[in-house]
Amino acid sequence: MIITTQDQLVGYRIVKTLGLVRGNTIRARHVGNDILAGLRSIVGGEITEYTKMMAESREQALDRMTDEAHQLGANAIVAMRLTTSPVMQGSAELLAYGTAVSVEKAP
Repeated sequence: MIITTQDQLVGYRIVKTLGLVRGNTIRARHVGNDILAGLRSIVGGEITEYTKMMAESREQALDRMTDEAHQLGANAIVAMRLTTSPVMQGSAELLAYGTAVSVEKAP
């Protein structure tokens, strides 16, 4: 599956637009990680627990979006975006969305 944030793919042409696809996940912070993050915020540096959590969330959202595109028969997703929003205190949604398309190599 080809995924791009662009509206077009260089070297390909879109032959069919199949529609909006999305994948999301909602993650809650862990109390133990919050304690470590609080300590790190005092001394500075990367909060690796949250970096790892966000990386896992992005991958899960992208996987779910890609699965939805496969179900529509797509071989690419264009105009892909990621967004986050708070759901409740201590948790947030990460949403990946884009347009599922069928592409073929340009002549």
